[in-house]
Amino acid sequence: KLAFLSGNIDLAKAESVAEIISANTESSYNSAREHLIGAYSEHIGMLRNSLIEIIADVEASIDYPEDEIDPKDKEKLQNDLKDIISKIKELKNSYKGGKIIQEGYTIAIAGRPNVGKSSLFNLLLKQNRALVTPTAGTTRDYLTESIELGGYKVNIVDTAGMRKSGGMIEKEGQKSAQKIIDSADLLLWMFDLSQKNWKSNLHKDVDKYSKANNILVGNKLDKSTITDSYIEYTAISCKTKKQISVLKKEILMRIEATLPDLTSGLVVTSARHKQKLSGALQKLKEAEKKLQADETPELTAFDLRCSINEIDEITGKVYNEDILGKIFSKFCIGK
Repeated sequence: KLAFLSGNIDLAKAESVAEIISANTESSYNSAREHLIGAYSEHIGMLRNSLIEIIADVEASIDYPEDEIDPKDKEKLQNDLKDIISKIKELKNSYKGGKIIQEGYTIAIAGRPNVGKSSLFNLLLKQNRALVTPTAGTTRDYLTESIELGGYKVNIVDTAGMRKSGGMIEKEGQKSAQKIIDSADLLLWMFDLSQKNWKSNLHKDVDKYSKANNILVGNKLDKSTITDSYIEYTAISCKTKKQISVLKKEILMRIEATLPDLTSGLVVTSARHKQKLSGALQKLKEAEKKLQADETPELTAFDLRCSINEIDEITGKVYNEDILGKIFSKFCIGK
């Protein structure tokens, strides 16, 4: 905190120190380190300077109202503003990947009862966390555990089996399972390759439960042989561990496809930063409308200054003690 107050580092860099302290995966550590190096703060500073140049041009028309803005100059102002809006929007949208780096990539393991969901859950965790029995419907609630896969934090959720029959408790578990499926970053939908009717069941299940990002996982390869199907799937055996490494590689590919370029350092990992960028975007869009409608320059300049104020709260050029207290409370690593 003293380093920030004395001007040695900005607030974004100070927050990255806290992220380094709390980092529990390679990706979260590397992301925080890139922020501390300064590329992120430099980018924020560049956006701020570009906005100041636009404000200077807008406020010039306030100081000298007799000089109307040349149409070419107005067009340049609009283009410059659109460019800044685009860059801030891109930065804000990187939070989707940044959140995964900090909080983890959530995978839901789902399927009909007794297809090996809990067995796969235990295999990925490398421990017997979930109870495995031959009885269908053993898992009636969900279990969540986190692992590190390829340097990324992965939250794995073992869900209750999905079927029409079952008691009241089991049905409540199925409702929870559906919510988890809907909110997960990736769905592993499991089915039993040893069942004669697995193809017809799979087609029905895909129509009912499938989501945009899923991997269909056929278990019990040791009791069956891979046959052609017009639906692409990954065949594994939880019993013999065959093809588990293939499944892990496929999961890792899905994770990396979701993430932005982490080496650039231009990834928003803080919900606070995302909120401030959203506020800045809102004010910039309002300023853009006023500029296009030839409204009084004072109103346009006001929106532009409000957007700078939002950006300044990211780096700490503008701050209040309550925010600082909340941020620096995260640095307490011991009593």
